[in-house]
Formats: sequence, structure tokens, C-alpha cells
Amino acid sequence: MEEYSVVEAGGFTSPVDASLVPSPTNFLSVLGAVGMTAYFGMIDDGKPKAGDTLLVTGAAGAVGSLVGQIGKIKGCRVIGIAGGADKCRRLTEDYGFDAAIDYRGKSQAELEKEIAAAAPDGVDIIWENVGGEILDAGITAINEYGRVVLCGLISEYNSPEPVGIRNLWYLISRQATIKGFLVRDYPPRFAEGIAEMGKWLAEGKIKHDEDIDKGIENSYAAFMKLFSGANQGKMILDVSPED
Repeated sequence: MEEYSVVEAGGFTSPVDASLVPSPTNFLSVLGAVGMTAYFGMIDDGKPKAGDTLLVTGAAGAVGSLVGQIGKIKGCRVIGIAGGADKCRRLTEDYGFDAAIDYRGKSQAELEKEIAAAAPDGVDIIWENVGGEILDAGITAINEYGRVVLCGLISEYNSPEPVGIRNLWYLISRQATIKGFLVRDYPPRFAEGIAEMGKWLAEGKIKHDEDIDKGIENSYAAFMKLFSGANQGKMILDVSPED
């Protein structure tokens, strides 16, 4: 376990003014790599426009919740998929999603029916965090020339038998695109993204949650929350010395 790092000067992004936000931890969440993933992934690859329907999987997570809110700002109808009634409630009540689907205990066929009911005119953008059957269910609803932004495959990482994508033919028949996204290409543009996200944050258009645990001895338990879905928002570990 590492309590601190020593790095060369110049290895960071541009200086930021922490007085502009409620907490410096925002630069680890909504104004950090998490927020920049949501912002640049949506703006550059999702290409949202008013009237589009956006489907977000892993929607109650730190990235997914921001993606959905950016979609709303851009005029999209936003549908989120999450695990459990509480997370689905947060999507609609806290983050302003138009509809939420609880995937727990449901087959792929059942998910397909619920997605179709929530998006009767199909889906223009899929923001994918989960993969497996949830991605397979989502792409059955993809519209012609739709976009799939592949941000994560959390259901596949620790699976002894990964499912993979079995419905790729929908991308052919609908002439849709699927593109992997990593935020590592964007640090030179972070100032641009922070300015826009910071403005929306100040205007109350963006809400975010941070799940902060304290103590480096809790690093493993905090990390494992990411795989169980127990964290509520961006998982942050405070390793500062005790007062």
C-alpha cells in the first residue's frame, strides 16, 4: 500500500483553483478524471443532440450518473440501468433521468422488453459500463446510425467465463458504431472540460456523490466496493494523517 508518491515536476494537469468548488475532493470526482470521462466521452463520441434517446448502463455510478445528466443538459431523453430499487430511485429523483430500469433478477429477454418500453422510438446513444447480457439487451434497441460509447465492461472483468457481445449484427443492420473510450487522450483538454463542468456544477445542473472512506488500512475494502456496487458515487480513500 502506498501512502504518498514522489513524481517529476510537470506530471500533473494545469493548476486549479479549489476555492471555486465546495470541496477539493471534487477534483477527484466531478472535476477530475471521472467528470472528464463523462464529459469528453459524451461530447466527442456520444455526440448528443436534442431529441436523442440515451441509454446509460451502470448509471448510478460516478461516471454513469454524470453521463446521464450531461445528456439531459444536451436535450436527450435519458434512461438508466442500475442494480436495486434505491439506485434506480436516485437516477430519477436525484439525477433527473427520465426512466430507470433495475437489472437485478431479470433475464436478457426481460431487459430487452423493459428497454423497448422505456424507449419506444429506439436508442440513439448507449453509454456502456457493464457489458455482457446488459450490452446485448441494449443494442437490440439501437437506432440507425446510433453510437455505442464503450467505457467499461465491469460484469466481465472477474468472470471466469466472459459472455462477450453476441448481438453485434444489430450494429451492422442499423449501421451503428461502437467505439472504445479512454480519458488518457484528454489531459491537454482538461481545462476545457473543467470549465464547462464547473459552470454546470455552479448552476446546479449537475449533482454528484462522493463515497469517502478514511485510512489506508481500508484501501482493500474500499476498492472492492467498486465490484460489489456498494459505493454511492465516486469512491475516494482519504489517507491524510489524523489530526
